[in-house]
Amino acid sequence: MDSYSNTIINAVERVKNSVVKIDTFQKRRGREMSAGGGSGFVFSSDGYLFTNSHVVNNRNKLEISLLNGETGSAELVGEDPGSDIAILKTYVDGFGIATLGDSSNLQIGELAIAIGNPFGYQHTVSAGVISALGRTLRTPQGAIVDNVIQSDVSLNPGNSGGPMINGSGRVIGVNTATLRGAQGLSFSIDINLAKALAGDLIKYGKIQRAMIGIMAHEIQLNQRLINRHRLETNKGLLIREIIKKSPAEGAKLHTGDIIVQLDGQDVTSMGDLLKRLTRDHVGRAMKLGIVRRGEMKDVVLVPTIKQ
Repeated sequence: MDSYSNTIINAVERVKNSVVKIDTFQKRRGREMSAGGGSGFVFSSDGYLFTNSHVVNNRNKLEISLLNGETGSAELVGEDPGSDIAILKTYVDGFGIATLGDSSNLQIGELAIAIGNPFGYQHTVSAGVISALGRTLRTPQGAIVDNVIQSDVSLNPGNSGGPMINGSGRVIGVNTATLRGAQGLSFSIDINLAKALAGDLIKYGKIQRAMIGIMAHEIQLNQRLINRHRLETNKGLLIREIIKKSPAEGAKLHTGDIIVQLDGQDVTSMGDLLKRLTRDHVGRAMKLGIVRRGEMKDVVLVPTIKQ
C-alpha cells in the first residue's frame, strides 16, 4: 500500500473512536420531531465534546452515537454562536479521546483529513490539503467567525462539528461550513481558538469578547513595503469587508486596509488579533496601525461586545 494511504489510515485510526454522530430533536405541536444533526468529537476523559453551535442551537434533545454502536443522550454545556463552537457532555461509555493539536504551526499544502457523518452516513472520511489560513467566514446564520482554516476537503451537511485532523491524527480544526455553489472550498474553526474558548464555555456557558467589525484574511507583505516602513513583520491582515454599524465603520476603516499593529504590537494573524480582543478591551480605545495605499496610518477605535 502507498505511503499516502497509510498516512491517512493511521491518522484515522488514532481518532475514529472519539468521533460521534449527533441527532437533534425539537418539539413541534407538542411532539418531539427530528431536527437534523451533525458530528462531534470527544476531547476529555469525562465526556466533553466539541461540535458546532449551529448544530445544537435551540434544540430540545440531543442524542449521540459512537462508532461501536453505543447510543445515549448528551447535554449542551455551553455555546458561542460567534465562533460556531459548542461543547456537549455525554455519559455514554466506550468513547475514545481525540488528541488536540496546535494549529499555529500549520502550513498551506499540508494534509487535512475530515471525519464526520455527511447526510447521516456515519464515520465518513475525506482528505485534501489546507488551502489558506486565517480566513474570516460569514456563516449561513449570519455570524462572523474569525481564524478559520480553508481546505479543499469534501464536506457536506452532517460533517459540521466533526474533526479536521492532520497526518499525525491530531485535531487541527472543527469542521463548520462550505460555501453554497462553490466547489473545493471548505472551512474549519482553528482548534487553538476552540481550546481557548473551552474553559469559559464549560464554566459560564457562553463567551463575551471584544469585536471591531471586520472580515479579513492573512497576507504576505511586500518586501518594499516592509523596508519603507521598517516593519518587523512580513505578514498582515487584509480587510475585505467592514461590518455595518461596527467600531470599524465608525473609525472609517476601509476595505483594502492592511492591519499590521494593534496598540504598538505586530499583528501577523487573526489569532494574534483575537487573543488581544478580550472582554477587558470592550469600551476601551485601541490603536490600529494600518497600511492604506502604501502609507502607514494610525486609527483609533473602541471595541464593543461581540454577540
